[in-house]
Amino acid sequence: MNWPDIADAMFGGLADYGDILALVSNSVIAGAVLGLVGGLVGVFVMQRDMAFAVHGISELSFAGAAFALLVGFDVVTGSIVGSLVAAAIIGVLGARARDRNSIIGVLMPFGLGLGILFLSLYDGRSANRFSLLTGQIVSVQSGQLGWLIAISAVVLLGILLIWRPLRFDSLDPQSAAARGVPTTAVSLAFMLLLGLIVAVSVHIIGALLVMALLVTPAAAAMRVATGPIAVPVLAAVFGFVSAVGGILLAIAGTLPVSPYITTISFLIYLVCRGVGSRRDRVTRAA
Repeated sequence: MNWPDIADAMFGGLADYGDILALVSNSVIAGAVLGLVGGLVGVFVMQRDMAFAVHGISELSFAGAAFALLVGFDVVTGSIVGSLVAAAIIGVLGARARDRNSIIGVLMPFGLGLGILFLSLYDGRSANRFSLLTGQIVSVQSGQLGWLIAISAVVLLGILLIWRPLRFDSLDPQSAAARGVPTTAVSLAFMLLLGLIVAVSVHIIGALLVMALLVTPAAAAMRVATGPIAVPVLAAVFGFVSAVGGILLAIAGTLPVSPYITTISFLIYLVCRGVGSRRDRVTRAA
């Protein structure tokens, strides 16, 4: 591939940008909602050191979506079922970090293997198979948009309902347990909510790169902010910018949306890391 071909793949749709944007308006809305809620959930993912769990859940979500695609069921439903099964297994059996990591390490190749098997048996359009791994900006249909928004709203409401015990358990689990916080129930509830938002993320950015919206924005926010309100708000803003910005850039060409979202998210993290490092040096010098 030469440079003109690369330029055409990235910017070949600029002449019809307005028309293309109207066609993918559902995906822009879904991406905006996902970015906001995913960034918020990501803060607790980082505080609970569960970035690895996000990837593990996404693999079983991919397997569920691939199975639904194979048998002709709704792909969103299959993705949700796979995510919830993985989240429940990790939440029930992985109370301790060591157990959790080993369980995730077992689930990941199993889920990925099942997904590849189901996609190998699927004889439909190859674009449908590819989109489960890397995301697809035109995959959100009008009928699915309501479900995606509803699921995100359930996750947001659930996080708000358990906010205080979840934050206490995330920052100091020993003290939380000693104070009577039902840490097992809180952990399981959070895992199920995480499973739901992962299932939604798979349809925008794909199973392989879902951490770009559920981990990186929160990691970036925690480099430049420390307050209990500032970090979640900043993480949600970063997630929104990454998701919506990636989609708006992707529709200018023919490339998948995931490289754009991951690149924007990574650049935000680099900038925040640089700002945080400079601030730390100034503080030490003072």
